Amino acid sequence: MDTAAKKPLLVIVGPTAVGKTSLSLRLAESLEGEIVSADSMQIYRGMDIGTAKPSLNERSQIRHHLLDVISPAESFNVQDWVKLAEKAIDDIAARGKTPIIAGGTGLYVNALLDGFLFPDTSADPRLRQELEVKGEQDPEALHAELAQVDPDTAARLHPNDLRRVIRALEVYYRTGSPISVLQKKAKHAARPYRLLYIGLTRDRSDLYARINARVDEMLREGLVEEVRGLKERFLDGATDQARAQLTSLQALGYKEILWALEGQMPLEEAVDILKRDTRRYAKRQLSWFRRDPRIKWFNLTHSSEDEVQRTVIELWHQLHA
Repeated sequence: MDTAAKKPLLVIVGPTAVGKTSLSLRLAESLEGEIVSADSMQIYRGMDIGTAKPSLNERSQIRHHLLDVISPAESFNVQDWVKLAEKAIDDIAARGKTPIIAGGTGLYVNALLDGFLFPDTSADPRLRQELEVKGEQDPEALHAELAQVDPDTAARLHPNDLRRVIRALEVYYRTGSPISVLQKKAKHAARPYRLLYIGLTRDRSDLYARINARVDEMLREGLVEEVRGLKERFLDGATDQARAQLTSLQALGYKEILWALEGQMPLEEAVDILKRDTRRYAKRQLSWFRRDPRIKWFNLTHSSEDEVQRTVIELWHQLHA
């Protein structure tokens, strides 16, 4: 696709608690923009505090997309998100507004910017169950099965990585093509966006202090009560299988509080684990995004939001020049 024909798109990424929401709101106001959330947990209704969703006041000032899309009991994946994000971007651009992708779920952002990792294949419960049973009985045999149809993928997956081995076999049996081949095709597929790709970071001590403070603020805002309500609605009385399928409540910030509510540990210990695991998650997010050379990085420990905002606006205008 000719560069001039591509749609300008502003993308803001970074680890949790770095300051993405604040900067994206300021930029949306300056650039007449609307924000598309790239957060895999903010799509769930009723999961507000633990996902650090923008407040109702913030949403009243700037229009947001892909928040409160589905119930925590519903399934949702990266392909679902990309379809909705593409629709939102087209709608925003058609109304003469600036589309701004903001969030920390790297898999979602990469799939939007670089194409699907694999084609849209709806779930086949029977096939999935058959593969899961095989994997439980003999993971080495299941891995050998993958090696026969997709040796490249099998070579990079450990036999005990059952989730990815099963997914690769699912894709092969439903499409007739190895997932490794489909990934290569997606990597070279032209995407319709002209990017300004911004990454936010902070010095480690600064970021970790903000993470700890955010968890404390979530507790003051009612995180325990939010999780208790979700537990009563979706988990109490559910079968073990139903509980296992409710992956939304295994998210960071929810599973730890559930442990406390279900008596597995004191709340204070659960909170300490939540803070620790959130810090670890932030580190993984940074590692993911730092692999992408397209990202222009700004350290908010050393640069003010005003400075970053002015620079990004200048870069955005250059993109349109």
